[in-house]
Amino acid sequence: MDNKELAKCSGFEWDKGNAEKIWQKHKVSPFECEQMFFNRPLIADVDEAHSQKEPRFYVLGQTDMERKLFAAFTIRKNLIRPISARDMSRQEREVYDNHEEQNP
Repeated sequence: MDNKELAKCSGFEWDKGNAEKIWQKHKVSPFECEQMFFNRPLIADVDEAHSQKEPRFYVLGQTDMERKLFAAFTIRKNLIRPISARDMSRQEREVYDNHEEQNP
């Protein structure tokens, strides 16, 4: 995924059920999830395994408080629609940290 595609987005669209599920299961607030899209580095890619009905994407990023998060989302009408968000796994943190070192 090209970050230019994200730059075309003008905001977020939350499904109330997804927002509640993400909070209950992973304690990630919608505010934290949205915040990570504005911080750098942000690693974004296509989630081909889950893109049967519509294109899905994922990002690795961090909040203003440096909480490292993974989020899955789709884009509808230039709005980012989060599907899930959680803390990065150890393997995802390694990818994120190595990317940060290579692209300061």
